[in-house]
Amino acid sequence: MAAIEVHNLCKRYGKVTALDHLSFTVEKGELFGLIGPDGAGKTTLFRLLATLLNPDEGSATVEGFDIVGDYREIREIVGYMPGRFSLYQDLSVEENLDFFAALFGTRVADAYELIEPVYKQIEPFKTRRAGKLSGGMKQKLALSCALIHRPKVLFLDEPTTGVDAVSRSEFWDMLSDLKQRGITILVSTPYMDEASRCDRVALCNEGRILTIDTPCHIVENFDKRLYAVSGDNMFTLLNVSRAVSGVVECYPFGSAHHIVADAAFNENEFIAQATLAGVRNVDVYPAEPTIEDVFINLMKQ
Repeated sequence: MAAIEVHNLCKRYGKVTALDHLSFTVEKGELFGLIGPDGAGKTTLFRLLATLLNPDEGSATVEGFDIVGDYREIREIVGYMPGRFSLYQDLSVEENLDFFAALFGTRVADAYELIEPVYKQIEPFKTRRAGKLSGGMKQKLALSCALIHRPKVLFLDEPTTGVDAVSRSEFWDMLSDLKQRGITILVSTPYMDEASRCDRVALCNEGRILTIDTPCHIVENFDKRLYAVSGDNMFTLLNVSRAVSGVVECYPFGSAHHIVADAAFNENEFIAQATLAGVRNVDVYPAEPTIEDVFINLMKQ
């Protein structure tokens, strides 16, 4: 039995379909990522699985418990960290932990071994009010509170949004450690670079899943010709690139633009046309695809 099973799950808000017949499974002990932009339906999915909402269609189970009929059992075995910081800002770090431990009829000391790798980084500030913590420290406190009752499954909704790069990396290191302890983790993120830290990922958009696979397999299945282009005037180069023969798609990508090309694309002809349009120092070279390239390509289909 999988830790999470979702079958044709649908949720609508009036005329807006937030989830459109989603189906997928998450195995026990797996770190599974939901990758997609705002509006993809990730938060709605978490609220359904955490039994805060009921679906309009379809079904889902968490550790064998139905999200509608067995909501009490599910709430005992899951830890949920919503996208927005939702702890008590006027309580201190340790007061928040004590409060959430009391809700589950346990003590911080009983789960300290589990939360220690996370909590020890903020323990020196345990008397500080939660509202006065930095973004990264708030996320570590929220994760500690979500773990206080030793859940079997963790739901983490965009836990690193708005957090600095160092704290993001530290947070994912902590998730890897929790995975090694056998906890099933379902995590969402709008950051494509975080996909590589997951065992499997689902690329999501507008309430649908575009594809599910390991990060490596998703990239390996990108079968288009891909180039990176740069020049002195990147905005002009972007517009010129989209008009050149053989260019299927062109979009900004870091310090360069990425071009998806077909068989008609010729590098020398591209440089000539870009130079004629006034772009100097044009450079074109083959690029290795990333999760972001795959995602953009799937959205265009």
